[in-house]
Amino acid sequence: MIPLSWYLTLAAGLFCIGVYGVLARKNAISILMGIELMVNAAIVNLVAFWRYRNPDNISGQVFAIVVFAVAAALASVGLALIISIYRRRSTVVAEDINLLKW
Repeated sequence: MIPLSWYLTLAAGLFCIGVYGVLARKNAISILMGIELMVNAAIVNLVAFWRYRNPDNISGQVFAIVVFAVAAALASVGLALIISIYRRRSTVVAEDINLLKW
């Protein structure tokens, strides 16, 4: 049986890679991928704690599935926004996207 600390270490590593992807990249698609990595790290934490806390109850798995659905919706809406901005501005560089400036 794999200890809980290994799962938490994996989730922390995924989260750190996601934060680096969000902060260091200029491409909007790379930023979106970093956000997805952070959400996946949260899902790994949810499933790990469910497994070690109360594996007989299915509520942990249901909660993880709901988070997966929210992450998929986040990705689809974010990608739709990025495609719309690309069609309008011909760029996906986050610094060049200034739609809210007058």
